[in-house]
Amino acid sequence: MGAGEGDDGAEAAEVSSRITAGGASGAAAELPGRSYTPLFRAQNEHRYLRQTLIAQYEQIYSCNLVVMIDQISMDSVTLLAELLHNLDPSKDLHMLLGSPGGDGETAVRLARMAQAAGDRFVLLVPESAKSAATILALGAHEVIMGPTSDLGPIDPQVLIPDRGYVSAKDIIAAVERSLKEVAAEPNTFPLHAAMLGGIDATIVQFARSALARTGDLARQAVSSNPDRSTTETTGLCKKLDKPLISAPHSHGASIGAQEAIKAGLPVSELQPKDPQWQRIWGLWTQYFAVGPIHKLMAYEGARASQVRIMS
Repeated sequence: MGAGEGDDGAEAAEVSSRITAGGASGAAAELPGRSYTPLFRAQNEHRYLRQTLIAQYEQIYSCNLVVMIDQISMDSVTLLAELLHNLDPSKDLHMLLGSPGGDGETAVRLARMAQAAGDRFVLLVPESAKSAATILALGAHEVIMGPTSDLGPIDPQVLIPDRGYVSAKDIIAAVERSLKEVAAEPNTFPLHAAMLGGIDATIVQFARSALARTGDLARQAVSSNPDRSTTETTGLCKKLDKPLISAPHSHGASIGAQEAIKAGLPVSELQPKDPQWQRIWGLWTQYFAVGPIHKLMAYEGARASQVRIMS
């Protein structure tokens, strides 16, 4: 079902009454012959509510829905696989994604996993899906965005100890500028060495190699969609190069729905009052309320849940 398709008001009420019999914690009551103690139920009430909202969305839009809110890393593979376990592959897979980015190589693997798990892969972006998360978006059949949605450039980030992920472009630019200034004024070497603490020649070379591989990653992600021909993949990659790789001066540049459409991505832009967008946004706010979103790790579906606040 396409973005914003149909009026789901009456259907939503019917689905809600079936799923939530006994309250927002009805998801737990679906387990036959099992009841929970009051404290355990109270401690997990918000989880049950989120999973109820996920199940409602799945029934209304005839799909499977999974939620991934995290920085993309190697752990994301196993955590996403847990959500995809035993899903009906004849249905579309919708993924609600919130991520600042992370490892681009892993993002390609996640795109392939999502494509293999359903008939069509539809990405829902309520807030931001930057960097490696945008690479994941390149593999989708459809990307649903609204007024709050934000994608970003896909130039790679490099993990630097005690600093986290840093743009490869920024690392190379900072080192080249320092070398130029030290050559002009050798007495500034101690200052520049201090400012570049933690960045050595190996990291700089890794950043250069990662940047050179960006185009290949984009192609792998785009081609993970099995319904794209080789010609379509080549054409889309050429169209994406300037807006997502070569042109942006900042890794944090914002790419909204209209910019994404102009770049060639299969974006469906929903308005705030669209029933589907209201459901997407309502579910997103449940996770926003859990804790600081930049510290939240959430992998959740109707039957699986891994949610915690990272230190």
